[in-house]
Amino acid sequence: MQTYIHRFIEGSDAQRAPLLLLHRTGGSENDLIEYAAQMSPGAPRLALRGNVLEDGKPRFFRRVGKGNFDLEDLALRTDELASFIDRACGHYNLAHPVAVGFSNGANIVMSLVLKRPQVLRAAILLRPMWAYEPQLPPPLDGFPVLVIGGRDDTTVRPELAQKVPVFLERAGARTTFEWARGAHEMTADDVRISAEWLKTI
Repeated sequence: MQTYIHRFIEGSDAQRAPLLLLHRTGGSENDLIEYAAQMSPGAPRLALRGNVLEDGKPRFFRRVGKGNFDLEDLALRTDELASFIDRACGHYNLAHPVAVGFSNGANIVMSLVLKRPQVLRAAILLRPMWAYEPQLPPPLDGFPVLVIGGRDDTTVRPELAQKVPVFLERAGARTTFEWARGAHEMTADDVRISAEWLKTI
């Protein structure tokens, strides 16, 4: 069964849902640790490193070009990620986590929401890319998703950023869409918006 290099940080607040952290292309399991601590102080944090290498840079699934996903690999890696989450939650005695994905991490979290939402409590998608038209899943029954686009993002243009929440809403998710000041990077806006949203789920 697939596993991941990862970090687990125990929580100090039993009332807070655990956060599952997935980085951007070229990132690591360390990238979102401190941001997550600000989003939900005291929450347990499980941070993964992607298993796929592209020019030596970790990712969570393959692509065949910029903005062109390998959909067969995405499906395979989504199932592997779901299995790992189940195992890790049992091993670390965690409730279903809120997945927080940035860029490439957000893209696989969206795939997970559409294919295996039962392994998660909710999802935060930071700068997801609309690179293909997914099949509509069975109704998501109000599954909570926050999507945050970057106002000045040239990697994910605004009109494409808005397609993600529109599709998720059509799939039955309870979707919130917000803009953060900045481009294709994490900002204080992302932390503030995510922290406020987490209080609502």
